Amino acid sequence: MASRRNIQYNRLAVDDDDDYYGDGRRRPDPRFDYSPRALDKVPWKSICLALFLLALGCFVLLLSYFIFTGHMGGELEQAYGLLFIGIICILPGFYETRIAYYSWRGAQGYRFSLIPDY
Repeated sequence: MASRRNIQYNRLAVDDDDDYYGDGRRRPDPRFDYSPRALDKVPWKSICLALFLLALGCFVLLLSYFIFTGHMGGELEQAYGLLFIGIICILPGFYETRIAYYSWRGAQGYRFSLIPDY
């Protein structure tokens, strides 16, 4: 690959009126402003969904356990399917419920803003 040594570069124009105050200080970008009240908003829909997934996962895992032990009729393939569905449901439900619980308790490093709001 040949190098180009003859290219002339020009500086881009700096628009002082947009990004800087008159004394040279940079203006804060409004995209990154946040208010502390926005971090304390409780995402109730997400917490209800997480609790539902946690309960559904526990119930399906319990059904899978009963089929595996023979206390309930069913095929072994059904038990494996219920085990898979139970794990898929319980993992996100437990994760978001744990974040909501620690946020409610005021544990350091946990805020309701860590839970996505729907």
